[in-house]
Order: sequence, then C-alpha cells, then structure tokens
Amino acid sequence: MIAAGVLISGEGTNLQAILDRIAAGRLDCAVRLVVSNRPGAGGLARAARAGVPTRVIDHRTFATREEFDAAVVAALREVGVELVVLAGFDRLVTRVMLEAFPSRIINVHPALLPAFKGLHAQRQALEYGVKITGVTVHFVDHEVDHGPIIAQGAVALEPDDTEATLAERIRLVEHELYPLAIQLFAEGRLEVNGRRVRVRGPRLGRPPPLVQT
Repeated sequence: MIAAGVLISGEGTNLQAILDRIAAGRLDCAVRLVVSNRPGAGGLARAARAGVPTRVIDHRTFATREEFDAAVVAALREVGVELVVLAGFDRLVTRVMLEAFPSRIINVHPALLPAFKGLHAQRQALEYGVKITGVTVHFVDHEVDHGPIIAQGAVALEPDDTEATLAERIRLVEHELYPLAIQLFAEGRLEVNGRRVRVRGPRLGRPPPLVQT
C-alpha cells in the first residue's frame, strides 16, 4: 500500500474519487494528509468526512514559491508520504518539491497532452475546434504539464458543448483514470524511460472508454 499526500486548492472532486476507491477496497493507497493552499477549499471538508488529516498552508504567507514548497514538503514528510498527488492544485511546484519527491509527484490534466497545456484546457479545445480531447495523468517535472505520461482517456466534443458541459464529461474520465494510475504506481508497475512510461504486467481492471460521450 502506498502512502499518499494529496494537494488541493478547490472542491476536491478528484480527491473524492480517490477516497471512494479506497473505501471500496479498490485502491491500495492510504491518504496520510490533504494539504490545501487555500483555507476555504471544499476538498478539506471531503477529507474531514473521510477521517483524513488536513493542513492549510496558505501560499500567500510565504515570500517565495520555494519557501512555500519547503513548508509543504515538511508537512508531507512528517506523515511519511511516498507519493504526492496533485488534485486541482493551482500552484506550480518548484525544484524544492521535485527534488524532495523525484518521480513521485503526479498530476491530472483535462486535455490530451501535449495539446492544450495550462489553464482553461476545455476552453482551448472548444476554441480550436477539435473533435476529441480528454484527460492525461502524468508525472510532474520542471515544465508545466510536461512530464512523462502515465495514462490518457479520450472525450468526444459535442456540437452544442459549452465549457461547463465539456468539463463535466472530462471530470468523469478523470475520476476513473486517476485512481487507476495511482494503483499502478502502488503496485510498482510504472517504469519510466525518458519520456516514456511502460506499464509492466497485465492491464489493471477495466480502462475508461476510449471516447466518453
């Protein structure tokens, strides 16, 4: 079982998906701590209801990003975290975090990277007029939305989609794909070779549909 720390900034729907899989016995993970950089984040209440310890570390009280990351690293190390899970965390991590947890920080992004990096990925997909977008779970490195890709799931755009409706369908795939990626990590089945991630052994369970409509 892997000991995870989850970093959030908002409502924590991916955190909830992870907690639900753990409660159902479908994810070999123990969330040791949920850290939010925003005091009012809704995900803090989700963690509390699940009996998971929480910590607010307000980034606005630190002079630099590195000082903030050092405080987060200290909190995670204090409870023995092995894997850092970014779940709607709105801060860019620095070398301080990357060096503390090398190849042990993962993120979920609402697009098929390398397309539509950064903020408002759903809006970017709509404006570009693509027919398919999706979800990417990847390791975090020194560039934004750039690290080695663990898993992806596709989502078809509908003619009448808005940013909100597309985001909701993408979120459903996130809630399936992110716990799957964490389980692969927990089982030691992810082998990183440069930018490529190989999954050792048989496929785990039932993957999300190729296209979510």
